[in-house]
Amino acid sequence: MEMGTERGKETEISEPLLGRSQKIGDEFEVVERIPPWREQITARGLIVSALLGGLFCIITHKLNLTVGIIPSLNVAAGLLGFFFIKSWTGFLSGLGLWVSPFTRQENTVIQTCVVACYGLAFSGGFGSYLIAMDRRTYELIGEDNPGNRVEDIKNPSLGWMIGFMCVVSFLGLLSLVPLRKVMILDYKLTYPSGTATALLINSFHTNTGAELAKKQVRCLGKYLGLSFFWSCFKWFFSGNGGSCGFDNFPSLGLLAYKNTFYFDFSPTYIGCGLICPHIVNCSVLFGAIISWGLLWPFISKHAGYWYPEDLGSNDFKGLYGYKVFIAISLILGDGAYNLIKILVITSKEMFFQMSKQGQIPLAHKFQDAEAFKLAREERRRNETFLKDKIPAWFAASGYVVLAAISIATIPSIFPPLKWYLVLGSYVVAPALAFCNSYGTGLTDWSLASTYGKLGLFIFASCVGSKGGVIAGLAACGVMMSIVSTAADLMQDFKTGYLTFSSPRSMFLSQLVGTAMGCVIAPLTFWLFWNAFEIGAPDGPYKAPYAVIFREMAILGVEGFSALPKYCLGISSGFFVAAVIINLLRDVLPTKVSRFIPIPMAMGIPFYIGAYFAIDMFLGTVILYIWERINKKDAEVYAGALASGLICGDGIWTIPSAILSIFKINPPICMSFGPAGSS
Repeated sequence: MEMGTERGKETEISEPLLGRSQKIGDEFEVVERIPPWREQITARGLIVSALLGGLFCIITHKLNLTVGIIPSLNVAAGLLGFFFIKSWTGFLSGLGLWVSPFTRQENTVIQTCVVACYGLAFSGGFGSYLIAMDRRTYELIGEDNPGNRVEDIKNPSLGWMIGFMCVVSFLGLLSLVPLRKVMILDYKLTYPSGTATALLINSFHTNTGAELAKKQVRCLGKYLGLSFFWSCFKWFFSGNGGSCGFDNFPSLGLLAYKNTFYFDFSPTYIGCGLICPHIVNCSVLFGAIISWGLLWPFISKHAGYWYPEDLGSNDFKGLYGYKVFIAISLILGDGAYNLIKILVITSKEMFFQMSKQGQIPLAHKFQDAEAFKLAREERRRNETFLKDKIPAWFAASGYVVLAAISIATIPSIFPPLKWYLVLGSYVVAPALAFCNSYGTGLTDWSLASTYGKLGLFIFASCVGSKGGVIAGLAACGVMMSIVSTAADLMQDFKTGYLTFSSPRSMFLSQLVGTAMGCVIAPLTFWLFWNAFEIGAPDGPYKAPYAVIFREMAILGVEGFSALPKYCLGISSGFFVAAVIINLLRDVLPTKVSRFIPIPMAMGIPFYIGAYFAIDMFLGTVILYIWERINKKDAEVYAGALASGLICGDGIWTIPSAILSIFKINPPICMSFGPAGSS
């Protein structure tokens, strides 16, 4: 980039972007220079992306292995990317060295790369289908459970996990590249998260935005530090396993604690409550009250009648079976309804767009200066978006080549999933990726896990009892990876469109971020796997979805014969209830429907417990009061505060894991019991 002299820090952001002057009416306006796509991808940007990608992978793993709720970290990625690069350029400038200016396009590329990297920590199945294959999950379900065969075990290994990620993660990026113009320009899909991230990045790269960004970063840094040191402080009292420390503090009484109702002082879950919408947090708490407050105590009273009394806490023929299958029913009911809904909306919108193609748009003869400026800006965005084309032949041939490699490789990793089954999944995957990407553009709701579960059931039943569990779980991974990365790519294309970023730089940053994720996501998971007891029902990392996904695969192969009494009937009732609740949310007026809970969020505490719902609800109460006192400050700083709480707790995971690997245990076990007990 050309930059002759430096004229002070207050103009450092905008000055290098100044291009030509253009006359509008009687005034001249400076038009921002858009750097070519090669200048948008920088070495410093890639280094920052790798660091943030590793941090966000750790955070995602922690959430995946505890509660399974992953808040959007796009805003935090954009904010931290801005902070690190501005700090670096400011440091070098202070030494008198020349540095190339930091543009909104480079900021967008960093954000895209980070999202692509940590996205694989979710779609890679490290908290769901992948560890559903391991021995611990097999033992939790029970060796005597029909369909749960010892042959269907594949323990995590760094080599095959990285190999599997590499052969499945890139196809989603290539599946919809030819449709980017249709999705972004022709259909003008909103992609709410992508739009919000773009507006945030655009605001940073102005003088006023830079000042606001500095305040947000200070807020994030302050609460990151507090969260980190609080997590460190808690560690000293957490003992060596068992129910020790602040994570098991009976803050609502011992009886409530017995039913998992307690506040566990977790900065991560409070941060999630600050980020997630109020209705999500309230839905989680509502689900906890229904399950742990009412349903499980009611079913427990029928022990000896509905199921044998002397069963272990993790036996599927007892209360544990009700917990898992009712949670599955709620999640599947919500997913099935939204899948059908989005397919219907997609079909209607496509028909509407096709019917408009023959119409002649109305031209306004007179436009005021503001309208002319907006129209000119949109025209520049369109030109930028269409300028650096990604050839359709490149995407198509790349998809075919990668699919061929994958078809040859996956059966060697998962022998029950034959090559022709992998081929079949790659034939239908682009259509499902389009549906998911279109639905995400309309509703901001990605149903990647629902498409994955659909593939799980189909392929498990196709293979049958001999290997169907492993085949179904592996096919779930193939489907989830493709539809998830395709939706993320379109979301980021929308962000790039609004920040004048080249689609070629966006696509390359997605490729680089995905390549990073293929290595970083398994490595960071391996840290958890070696340091903690992943999947232990009484441990901090219960991996709740591992059991759920394995049970789904067994159901696809064997059916429902081993369930306890009335379990199937109650589960079917909750499936229907999830559909009805969603229907009510759609047909009732907004002033009523906004108070109706979300079944997907309700189902999570059914299996995990109520403690994290207390934390998340506290986060939503803090945000609600903050909005009532000062709504503007809440809108500006809530995301930064939440990101700081989540990041600080996530960073502490690294030294905590290292201490655990070296067998250094906390010195104190703080526990509680009834008064007078010894």
